[in-house]
Amino acid sequence: MRSLTKRNLLKYLSILTALGSGGFLVVASCLYLYLSPKLPSVEELKEIELQIPLRIHSQDLKIIAEFGEKKRSPVSFEEIPQNMIDAFLAAEDDSFFEHKGIVISGLARAAVELVTTGSIRSGGSTITMQVARNFFLSKRQEFTRKFNEILLAFRIEEELSKQEILSLYTNKIYMGNRAYGVGAAAQVYYGKTLDELSLGEVATIAGLPKAPSRYNPLANSERAMQRRNWILGRMLSLGNITDLEYQAAIAELDNASYHGSVSEIDASYVAEMVRQEVISKFGLRAYTEGYTAITTLDSAMQAHAVKALQAGIMAYDRRHGYRGVEQSGLEEDSWAEVLRKARVYGGLEPAIITEVAEDHLQLLSKDGLQLPLNWADGLEDLRTYRTVNARSAPIASAGDLFTVGDLIRIHRHSEDRVSLAQLPEAQAAMVALAPNNGGIRALVGGFDYRQSRFNRITQATRQPGSNFKPFVYTTALSSGFTAASIINDAPVVFDDSKLEDTWRPENDGGKFYGPTRLREALYRSRNLVSIRLLRRMGIDRTLEGLQAFGFNTSDMPLDLSLALGSHALTPLEIAAGYAVFANGGYRVTPHILDKVIDRNGAIIYQASPATVCNPCEETVASDVVDSIDFRLEELLNNLAQESLPDNEKESWAVIKQALQNSNNVSMVPATRVIDEQTAFLIDSMLKDVILRGTGTKAKKLNRTDLAGKTGTTNGPRDAWFSGYSPDLVTTAWVGFDNNALIGRNEYGGSAALPIWIEFMGAALAGKPDVKHPQPNGIVMVKIDAKTGKRVGPNQTGIFEFFRTDNVPELINAGSIAPADNQSPLPEDLF
Repeated sequence: MRSLTKRNLLKYLSILTALGSGGFLVVASCLYLYLSPKLPSVEELKEIELQIPLRIHSQDLKIIAEFGEKKRSPVSFEEIPQNMIDAFLAAEDDSFFEHKGIVISGLARAAVELVTTGSIRSGGSTITMQVARNFFLSKRQEFTRKFNEILLAFRIEEELSKQEILSLYTNKIYMGNRAYGVGAAAQVYYGKTLDELSLGEVATIAGLPKAPSRYNPLANSERAMQRRNWILGRMLSLGNITDLEYQAAIAELDNASYHGSVSEIDASYVAEMVRQEVISKFGLRAYTEGYTAITTLDSAMQAHAVKALQAGIMAYDRRHGYRGVEQSGLEEDSWAEVLRKARVYGGLEPAIITEVAEDHLQLLSKDGLQLPLNWADGLEDLRTYRTVNARSAPIASAGDLFTVGDLIRIHRHSEDRVSLAQLPEAQAAMVALAPNNGGIRALVGGFDYRQSRFNRITQATRQPGSNFKPFVYTTALSSGFTAASIINDAPVVFDDSKLEDTWRPENDGGKFYGPTRLREALYRSRNLVSIRLLRRMGIDRTLEGLQAFGFNTSDMPLDLSLALGSHALTPLEIAAGYAVFANGGYRVTPHILDKVIDRNGAIIYQASPATVCNPCEETVASDVVDSIDFRLEELLNNLAQESLPDNEKESWAVIKQALQNSNNVSMVPATRVIDEQTAFLIDSMLKDVILRGTGTKAKKLNRTDLAGKTGTTNGPRDAWFSGYSPDLVTTAWVGFDNNALIGRNEYGGSAALPIWIEFMGAALAGKPDVKHPQPNGIVMVKIDAKTGKRVGPNQTGIFEFFRTDNVPELINAGSIAPADNQSPLPEDLF
């Protein structure tokens, strides 16, 4: 065969190249015609919506919680620091601002890998191609996907600016630990905003997109630092940083640690309530659509509530003795790991005893500090628990109870001063409502949500005991009884067919006091008077009165034990009932969710609670709503000027605009359920509980507008106090989840009332007293304290409020006669 000349060889090669190129162009054209219609449209490219989690805020717009599979804090291109842009370009695509979406050399390298190995290892993708893949395409490394990626990259480059592409990339890219985008990564790994990151931290974050697990600083610190240093070296070679900056950055230690969702308020029970309500209204899309839920919660009141409840339950716990260390005999080499795993509950930190002296302990804290626990800080009067009603004598020395290697709990007062503590076994709960519309201003469902997620405000049904009596007394006042009506407080035996056995009710302490006015019977919490009062009114009439407060009476006991609060209710139901007393006789419904705003600022849910508005027209004037929005707008402006992170400004602007657009909301007038005369009378009687009854500890608040009632159930097992001012109604409960005894000296006034006092004192601090005005139809009359009868001006007596149509007749001194329609029943005579 004749050998090929050089010219012929070049000719054949040219023909083959042309045929190959033509074939490639034909194949490429066919693929383009086939795949192009399946690519996203221009409109879709410009209307990309990121998955943004549900965020829950207080009424004053503090962050409570964030819910969603993907943590994301969207940022604009202008909010991204230049050194972060440089770091990403150095790591992923240093020719980003020069190319048109693809880099031929990188694609060629990837194509060779695909043909030779069946997979693409080096990537070959520009940032634009990564945006295409992350937004619209699967991550399977196959040829058609890669071709789609190329086509879409061209389309993206045609329709979006380089700044818009980078903004999409930095907000969408996965960064590990459920963080998507640079804003979320800065928060999750460093607890910072973008402008607070150091150069080393910026480079660490820029190293994550390549392999979020492999280069995760939490899981693989060494690899993350290697990747960081490589990126810093690239930035140096590209002229992005100086040698001095490079040396300082690579010298930075790995200080990454996991930071959960930002929360400015301890309100986990509220967060869960709101999460459930939002999901019930909008479904699972609420986790990804960027909804903002604004609650009725007041952040300052919530902080006061948490502090008061935790202090109150720890005080109860101390009264019953120390139950012992949590763990003992821990080997020294396990201390760090044990402390790392031990969680902080209710502010009580774990610590391990490293030295025991006669008058002090030396401790290792969770944060690695050596701390002294001195004799005066919980040891000098330390008594151990024996039973719910008994404690030991004080210990003589620290060595009597503690040894090296014991795990205990401490309460930290300052950096170097701690006191001995223990996790309480008892529980407590407290809720505060706005009486005018039922908005929940503060709610604590237990000692610590992380320890127990059971919400005792909404889920625990407990007997309220005497805390229930005001509802029975209100029905009596509406039925012709007066605050001066006499009921005999004397022992009695009831053979009630609806009770299982003969019933012999008693007062606390077993004493009886004879004929007693209703006012005194209520503020002294006399059980026999309440029982006889219910017997006189009848069960049916009483149940009818209870329905007015919103109670479900269908499963209430149809017997006289109802007068003593035998029917179990939630603390929220009790608080809602007391709101009727606080607002002058109107029924309101407790609610926590005020409004939900979507990512575009549209209000997609707005609560319209029944609201007390007196005096005013049935439709609330627009200036009332305007004033509310003005306060919110003012708050938003203050936040923006003071400490609002750059990456949150856009979100706040959307919320602000939504609030400005919400002033067209009309309020539904609340329904009056007890007349204003009855409301005034029961309010006056409940004020006496604090002035001279079982709630006198609350006098320390030095206010004249407080009223309420204690409650203690048999055992005792439950301790309650519900009380209010005209601006705030609060219920506090203390007890055990398993219904165990709380101790013979624990009552509503000793266990629950201190919590209520601590909270109300803080919540109402600086606010003037507000009194309900005396309504028309009420007069004050001088009566005989023993008989409840009206006396003359020159006779000894006390003053009492009456309806003008129910004033006792004037009697001569010394005469005793039962009031009309109140002839004594047989059991009242003995």
